Amino acid sequence: MPGALADTPVGATVTSLPSGHPSPRHRWWILAVIGVAQLMVVLDATIVNIALPSAQKDLGFSDGNRQWVVTAYALAFGSLLLLGGRIADLFGRKITFLVGLVGFAGASALGGAAGSFEVLIVARAAQGLFGALLAPAAMSLLTTTFTDAKERAKAFGVYGAIAGAGGAIGLLLGGVLTEYFDWRWTLYVNLAFAAVAFVGGVILLQRTTRDKTAKIDIPGAVLVGGGLFCLVYGFSNAESHSWSSVATWGFLVAGAVLLAAFTWWQTRAAYPLLPLRILLDRNRGASFVSVLIIGAGMFGVFLFLTYYLQQSLGYTPIRTGLAFLPMIAALMVTSALATTSLIPRFGPKPVVPLGMGVAGAGLAWLTGLDLGSSYAANILPPLIVAGLGFGLVIAPSMSLATAGVGAEDAGVASAAVNTMQQVGGSLGTALLSTLFSSAVTNYIDGKNPKDPAVLAQASLEGYATAYWWSAIFFATGLIISVLLYRRGVPTADAGPVVHM
Repeated sequence: MPGALADTPVGATVTSLPSGHPSPRHRWWILAVIGVAQLMVVLDATIVNIALPSAQKDLGFSDGNRQWVVTAYALAFGSLLLLGGRIADLFGRKITFLVGLVGFAGASALGGAAGSFEVLIVARAAQGLFGALLAPAAMSLLTTTFTDAKERAKAFGVYGAIAGAGGAIGLLLGGVLTEYFDWRWTLYVNLAFAAVAFVGGVILLQRTTRDKTAKIDIPGAVLVGGGLFCLVYGFSNAESHSWSSVATWGFLVAGAVLLAAFTWWQTRAAYPLLPLRILLDRNRGASFVSVLIIGAGMFGVFLFLTYYLQQSLGYTPIRTGLAFLPMIAALMVTSALATTSLIPRFGPKPVVPLGMGVAGAGLAWLTGLDLGSSYAANILPPLIVAGLGFGLVIAPSMSLATAGVGAEDAGVASAAVNTMQQVGGSLGTALLSTLFSSAVTNYIDGKNPKDPAVLAQASLEGYATAYWWSAIFFATGLIISVLLYRRGVPTADAGPVVHM
């Protein structure tokens, strides 16, 4: 197939689209539509964070319940992604994309109008549910729209930049809306995103034929949905409970057991939810692991640097969001550079590990921040370094994770990438939050806990601990990506089309 990236071993040929299916004429407009939808889904993981104090005061829920505003979204989104990806493959990507947009907008409107904590949680869970339809459909549309290798690289460079920058954009937008309007607008703003993407989708997207003989793997959906739910829930509980609590390790063990059972079932199901052929290619497997690791490590920047800027340095929400913009710019530059120039020239083996190393160096650099640090001299340089590293990892790994997948599996492969990112984010949040709390407690031990200077320094110790562990995540990613990625450049497949 002309232009398809083949990242499979010699002798194994796969393709993303059968030859003779040219890229749609308006493909760059389609990329814009997909980008708007993806930005909405990604930024919704963080846009509500800054609004939480205002929402808590308005609706009167406790500190203990506060985490569920974030966790309800992550639980539904993470546990239903694979099912959403297979629905997109079986019932058509266009209709799944549009249904996801309408549902996400409706859930956002419900959350914005919520008069109680319970309604807000239901709305956030519904956002996650429809996001699980929308995200894999968007990514698989990108995979099947851009069939030329060079154009596909550019498209995934843009998509990867959006995926990486969405969290920071969410912080900035959340700060603006909360400070100048009301916390409810952090949810209402999704109506504008969804309307633009819906109109563009109706006009530009092509309807795909569905395989009426195929069926959804219900046992597989129950097993993987339950397994991912238990993992995300267990990691979320680690922040509010100890790791020794049955509410933490019990759910993690249950999740591991259910996912093991799911893997076994996929080898026997007539219509598997996640065909294991998708995971068996070395480059693709390495890309899935890379997405998981960067999902975990990036929280060291987004979560704890946000707290540092606002609580330690007294930044406003808007100023905090603006502080991340140079990192976003660096990420976008290296995302485009990696997919259009570096991967086609050198292959993923040197590029992704380099990104892991650069990102780890940026996180290690952040450990030196203190109460007297200035933005220009002390915060900006490591932020830019981290952003350069993120871009070298995100766009190439997302592109290679779906390259060479058969068109009938594009949705579920895209869902698997999103699942890795979501589980990685949950893992990173839980681990880093627990390590942060332990470092703060250890520093205060034996000191006056009511002394503001002691509390301020304790927070710095916690932030530094989180940055160090994030750097360790990326160092681990460097080693794994060096070992797993194959040497050489992924080449276009000139041979016959074989769907594996």
